[in-house]
Amino acid sequence: MDRFDTLNVFVAVAEQRGFAAAARTLGMSAPAVTRAVARLERRLGVTLLHRSTRAVSLTDEGAGFLDRARRILADLREAEQLAMGGRSVPGGQLYVTAPVVFGRLHVLPEIEALLSLHERLTARLMLVDRNVRIVEEGIDVAVRIGALADSALRAVAIGVVQPMVVASPTYLAENGAPTEPAELREHRCIVGSGVRVGSAWPFGADGRRIVEVAPRLTVNSIDAQIRAAEAGLGLTNLLSYQIADALAAGRLVPVLAAHAPPPLPVSLLYDAARAAMPSVRLFLDAMRARARRQAWG
Repeated sequence: MDRFDTLNVFVAVAEQRGFAAAARTLGMSAPAVTRAVARLERRLGVTLLHRSTRAVSLTDEGAGFLDRARRILADLREAEQLAMGGRSVPGGQLYVTAPVVFGRLHVLPEIEALLSLHERLTARLMLVDRNVRIVEEGIDVAVRIGALADSALRAVAIGVVQPMVVASPTYLAENGAPTEPAELREHRCIVGSGVRVGSAWPFGADGRRIVEVAPRLTVNSIDAQIRAAEAGLGLTNLLSYQIADALAAGRLVPVLAAHAPPPLPVSLLYDAARAAMPSVRLFLDAMRARARRQAWG
């Protein structure tokens, strides 16, 4: 096993937080994974991982080394892609991250289509409702929803999505629909524990009118929010793409539309050094085309 393979094993163990899970991901035996990490630690002369019977965690030295290992592997993947296909044939691995529901609905279908067309291309899709560090984690393209922080990364805007307060027809028939945002304090509300709004719901043309709702139910997934709202448990605050099917089917109904905050941009974020990679160019083009078909915004 060469040094690059060893780095790949270490990164897998760190990300999976376990030797057995990493072994399954890599298609290796657990003892082989354990030996590879032990050899790496001996060569470096440091302990990279804390072992316990329940989980594996990074030491301070391991956390610092993980960032460097990811960058090295990302640079290697980029070099391999360019070497295998020049600047015209997609090959190697495309690594994309996106919000969970958006990724499932709109990113995964495009990756599936690319894989069916290009036999030498493989893909890795990380669906998480948080902003990951693109360069440090070796991400090729990140799909971001919301305002972007200033950075040296390139950004391509492909559309917008609308924050919406919704409820089921049953809930509204029993409790009435609020006509002013402040009335939300008198209603049952369902909130998510993710990174977007929580219990602080924005309203108004500038989005600066904040109403703090009292949650009747808090859940940690978008699908659970939607399910609870459809069941009539209360009002909830979601994005238009997340509830498009429920709105079309009449299972959810928008309220307070006249007080809605501004739409949020949908962007593709990537490092300029990856712009020449055929797989990245194909993915960017595919997402632009999907945005036009879906008419986001």
